[in-house]
Amino acid sequence: MEPLIEIKALYKAFGNNQVLNGFNLELLEGENLVVVGRSGSGKSVLLKCIVRLLEADSGSLKVLGLDVDSLDQQSLDQVRAEVGFLFQGSALYDSMTVRENLEFPLRRHPRKLAGQSLEALVHSTLESVGLEHTVNQMPEELSGGMQRRIALARTLILRPRIILYDEPTSGLDPITAKEIISLMNHVQREYHTAAIIITHDMECARITANRMAILHDGKNHAEGTYTALSKSRDPIVQAFF
Repeated sequence: MEPLIEIKALYKAFGNNQVLNGFNLELLEGENLVVVGRSGSGKSVLLKCIVRLLEADSGSLKVLGLDVDSLDQQSLDQVRAEVGFLFQGSALYDSMTVRENLEFPLRRHPRKLAGQSLEALVHSTLESVGLEHTVNQMPEELSGGMQRRIALARTLILRPRIILYDEPTSGLDPITAKEIISLMNHVQREYHTAAIIITHDMECARITANRMAILHDGKNHAEGTYTALSKSRDPIVQAFF
């Protein structure tokens, strides 16, 4: 089976700072793949390269079998419609209601409605994150955890095949973080998504990961299940457990 995302020998530098240094990774159908690394190691840069918010310097980066760096804008937009991105900090539009936040991506990709009404899709997606009652509220009226759920709903409304999570529990209290972690697993089961999850939160990694990768010195230093890596004698791997 062809990987949903296939990254080979990916390089990305900012001036003299070589962030990704021959990074390799594959995301398989239906799996949650957690990538951990030290602060500034290039985890968020990796996600941005996948959807070409940043241009890689060299290497091969395929999403759904397509070479991302060679796509024209229209083709790139079509790929992005299949890849949901949950930004760190939620990144909701603060001048829009919850309803308008969810409608926004659908208005850009109307084919994703697939015969459903806009109203019905907004309602069902909010229901899936337990926040249908917030439909007419503004983001500033919601708690941080609720904002994160709405951001996830906005990602889900396009029914993407892949979700990229950038520090999904960052800035949340422990109870709310557990709720978000549980919701991420629910999304995987309910929507049959595959995901790359960038996190410092090892509890998040333990609960969500089908597989993990350790990003160190710009490379994929080690891969395996949470349990297998936790038993590794490699000091670089052990530093995370």
